[in-house]
Amino acid sequence: MKIQLHGRSVGYDERGNGTPLVLIHGYPLNRMIWEAQWEGLADRVRVIAPDLRGFGESEMVAGTTEVSTYADDVREFLDALGVNQPAIIAGLSMGGYVALAYLRRYPAHVAALILANTKATADTVEGKAGRDKAIATAKEKGAPAIAEAMLPKLFAPKTYASNTELVEQGKRIMESATVPGIIGALEAMRDRPDSTSTLLEFSQPVLIIAGADDALMSAADQQNMKQAARNSTLVTLPDAGHLSPMEQPEAFNHAVAEFLREMG
Repeated sequence: MKIQLHGRSVGYDERGNGTPLVLIHGYPLNRMIWEAQWEGLADRVRVIAPDLRGFGESEMVAGTTEVSTYADDVREFLDALGVNQPAIIAGLSMGGYVALAYLRRYPAHVAALILANTKATADTVEGKAGRDKAIATAKEKGAPAIAEAMLPKLFAPKTYASNTELVEQGKRIMESATVPGIIGALEAMRDRPDSTSTLLEFSQPVLIIAGADDALMSAADQQNMKQAARNSTLVTLPDAGHLSPMEQPEAFNHAVAEFLREMG
């Protein structure tokens, strides 16, 4: 599905009814990483999965992009859909950074958070240098080079070795990203603030989902979020890397369903 927002096209999928569950994808991905979630959770909640600007079916917008820019995009998108009640905001990786930025800017619109394969801290000096290197690669060689470099890091070793179809799907998703979208996301991630204090101030339920074999987000990152979020649950999924909703969809959906049940 598509919707027009201020003259630009935004792609999204929507299933189910009830409390809104907004799924925000990571970098350099799109909403298709959530297909198993909108299929598997739509009997419990209203699942809404948009493409961020420059990814999937959403057009890029010229100008500086910050994590708060994506958060504002999500709010405008939900307003256009008529979603005014507090929603459960879920984000994977960069989507988690956006979810935390959304919480900072629109706290009254957040009923709960789901933070998957992400962290609350800002980039290190080394991390920022890595973003700049990736920006140069994207400008010179395009999305396929970004996909090639990232692909082995995104999946658990077991998945990467044995599930060729899923790995190829991940590759296709990344290669479909626009270069301006990639650059905007890298700049936004590089310059994002530390969000630990945002979690410290949040008293509503938080579900943290980690992959046991995530090469990009450490166990320490997950524990830091668990300690910061006073009303939080941490679930670590076996045989899952950085793309846990795709690699272990049943386990991921079960964790979310249990979280929803406990929320009532």
